[in-house]
Amino acid sequence: MLETTYNENIKVFLSEKYFIKNNLDRYLEYYKKHKKLTPTKVVALINTNRDNPFYENTRPTDMSKNELILVNKYNYLAEDYVPENLVKISSSYAYANNNIKEEVLEAFIEMASASKEEDIVLIINSSYRSFKDQDTIWKTRKASSGTEKADQYAARAGFSEHQSGLSIDIAQFNSSEEDFENTPAFSWLQNNAHKYGFILRFKKDAEDITGYSYESWHYRYVGKEVAEKVFNEDITYDEYYAYYIENK
Repeated sequence: MLETTYNENIKVFLSEKYFIKNNLDRYLEYYKKHKKLTPTKVVALINTNRDNPFYENTRPTDMSKNELILVNKYNYLAEDYVPENLVKISSSYAYANNNIKEEVLEAFIEMASASKEEDIVLIINSSYRSFKDQDTIWKTRKASSGTEKADQYAARAGFSEHQSGLSIDIAQFNSSEEDFENTPAFSWLQNNAHKYGFILRFKKDAEDITGYSYESWHYRYVGKEVAEKVFNEDITYDEYYAYYIENK
């Protein structure tokens, strides 16, 4: 009976779109312990290493992937890592003291110019952060709210995409992050950000995969081709990386 069930479950997972052969045993084991989850959800969770606690079994980010590197709660940047081609962002496109990789800024300028044609002014609220800056942010959160809350809303030092120089927090000029989801700027980005190489990094209802609460303002640059695929398939970047990059 057990062997029959095991074989039936194998068939279920083989039909899943994002099935990864090397993860089969982990799918089966996780599914056995979490019967209420669908096979699709199990595949998504296992592909993104969610059978391991956050910040355990971590590894250095594979820097050979360039703008497609994965930085999350399992993949970290070195303490002394500083992105190449960091440039200062002018006050036309960001609030004070913001820097970003040059190619990201060029893409943002193209995107901001397009949004402005529809009377929407996008501005960068936060961009590159050093390891030290991120450490200060996380420790401040921890001191005020505890470790669990800090981990929901901020990355630990080394595990932040902001250190990569590939992520930006976007605001609509003269609005606040807290209500960004309700702005015309957010609606415009939902339909257009991928055309310029950006994806919404921490999607709503994907907290169990990304490890972060939904952030309507946090966008990651991955290039136009990848951004379009992530958008069309409606998946997180963690899922994309596992299936289309690591699984090659």
